[in-house]
Order: sequence, then C-alpha cells, then structure tokens
Amino acid sequence: MAFVLRRPLAISAAIKQVPKSSSSGCIRAFHKTPFKKSPNASFSSKPSLTATLARSRISVQNAFRRNYMQQPYQVSRPNTGNLKQRLLYGSPSVNEPVGAGIVGGTLVGINLLFNRETREDGGMPPYERSFLNETFLHTGLGIGIIGVAARALHQSGWSYRLMATNPWAVIGISLAASIGTMYGTFATSPDNYIQKYALWTAFNLAQAAVLSPLMFLQPALLARAGLYTVGVMGSIAFVGATAKQDKYLYLGGPLLAGVAVVAISGFAPLVLPATAVRTLMWTENLWLYGGLAVFGGVCLYDVQKILHHARLAERGLITRDAVNESISLELVFLNIFIRMVQILGMRNNNRR
Repeated sequence: MAFVLRRPLAISAAIKQVPKSSSSGCIRAFHKTPFKKSPNASFSSKPSLTATLARSRISVQNAFRRNYMQQPYQVSRPNTGNLKQRLLYGSPSVNEPVGAGIVGGTLVGINLLFNRETREDGGMPPYERSFLNETFLHTGLGIGIIGVAARALHQSGWSYRLMATNPWAVIGISLAASIGTMYGTFATSPDNYIQKYALWTAFNLAQAAVLSPLMFLQPALLARAGLYTVGVMGSIAFVGATAKQDKYLYLGGPLLAGVAVVAISGFAPLVLPATAVRTLMWTENLWLYGGLAVFGGVCLYDVQKILHHARLAERGLITRDAVNESISLELVFLNIFIRMVQILGMRNNNRR
C-alpha cells in the first residue's frame, strides 16, 4: 500500500508492459507457485507461457524498484531563519560571519557609551599602570595553567569519568575545591609567596578539572571563543582603565544581585522537570545572554577596583597583592568564555 501511495501509476505502467496473451496467468506470478501446463496448449504457435510470466514479473519489479531507495534528507539552510538568528549566529551566504561584525560593533558601542568622561588627572599614574599590568600578567598565566591542565586531564581520561559522575556530586566537590582554594589564597599574605602561589595553582587546577570536558569540542571553536573573549575583556578593561576614578564602583551591589540570578538560572535544568520546556528556554537565555551582560559589567567593576586598590596600596592602607586581583579576572574570563563557546556551538549547529 505504501508503494501505491508513493507511485500511483506504477501498477498501470507495469500492466501495460505485460503481453495480452499472459493476462490470464499474471496473477499467479505473485504467489511464487509453479504454473501447471495445460495439456491442450500448442507450444509451436505461441511463445512459452513461463517466459511470458517471467517477463511480466521483471516488469513489475522494475516498476517498484526505485521505491526502495529513500530520498536523501534535505537540510534546510540557516539563511531561512529569522533576523535574530542571522544577527547572533551569522549568515552562511557570505564568507565573513555577521556575528564577528556584531561583536566588533558592540565593542565600539561600549567604548562610546561608557567612556564619554575620561580621566582628568593627566592620565594613569605609574603605580596604577604597573599594578594593572602585573594583575593582567597573573590573569594570563592563570588562564594558561587552566588550559594546559584541562588538556592534560582530558588526555588522561578524566573527562569521561567526570561526565559519568553524579552531577550533584560534581557540583558539590567543584564548589568546595574552588571556594576553598580561592579563600585560602585570599587569606594568605603576599609575603608567604610559596603557600600563596601553591593555593593559587590549586585553584587553577580545580577550574581545569571542571572545564576539561570542553576539550571534546573542536579546537578551532575553542580558539575563536577565546579570541572573542579576549577582545570583549580587553575593550571593557580599556574603558575601565581610562574612565574617571571610581566611576563604576557603585555597580558592585547590582552586579552581585545579577550574578546570583544568573547562577540560580544555571541550576534550573537540575531542578525543573523536562516537561517545563518554556521555563527551561527562558532560564537558558537568561543564563547565556544575561550572563554575558552581567560578567561584562563585573569586568568593568574589577578593573576600576584594581586601580582603586593600587591607590590604597600606594598610600600604605592595604598590601599590594596582584594574585588576589587576578582571581576575579580569571573567573570573569571563564564565564564569558563558556558562553562564547555555547553561542558559537549553536551557530555551527544551525549551519548544518
């Protein structure tokens, strides 16, 4: 019946190919039973009835042969998506993705919007510049340790064991290890540099252990996500460094509330049932795009806080500690990087 619905004219075409002399015995060919010879048949004047039935059977098989071949699945091109998908994930009809242009335009817009009032004290003092450079040096070193350690753990099979573990156990152990080593680093004096750098290295290794499953993704995608993250953080850090003193320090309270909301939305898939599709979709968008906005503001706040601490350290009110300041920037980098990876992965899936 399925064959008839797909090709309604196949049977009629097959019947037309059968000779008229074999119309009486054509039905028996479908049952695979031997045809009994008639004693009154004259084989000298008419062709063999068996050969006629064989030709009719071949014609019917030829008529239905193409129906066994499934049609290839046609994947719709992503350029048929709506305007939001084209802006976020790029258009495959052009060589250069639109997403890169959106990121670049966003960076320029951030600079023009938030950096209208620059410093009026003649530029950044040398002690602020040196402290900021030292902090970014430790941030880059920490990110490098996380990347190398995550790659080594992935090659040793840690990623497979981590993904097979209970997610609640992974969350609990990772939070305990990260928070414990982070506050241990904060509490250690910069003079005790061996213990401080040991705890700081342990903090980076804890982050690498959690992020090692990202190595399952394509290296090109991870490299692009890292490049975009460096561009976003670099532009925001430039805005924070060249803005007026303490201009964005008031954002600490609202940003803390935003981080709490983003963190709670990240736990939604572990708590909500799978049937709450619309709620899960909203929490996913809140975690993804809301997290980008929140952690971009945290980066702006951290840069201004670093400069503020540099001025306090110059006056002798606090101890100069670039390691503690770098941990905050590392966390911001990792959160933005993870979201960039997810956005680029969604873009690649829409292209297929």
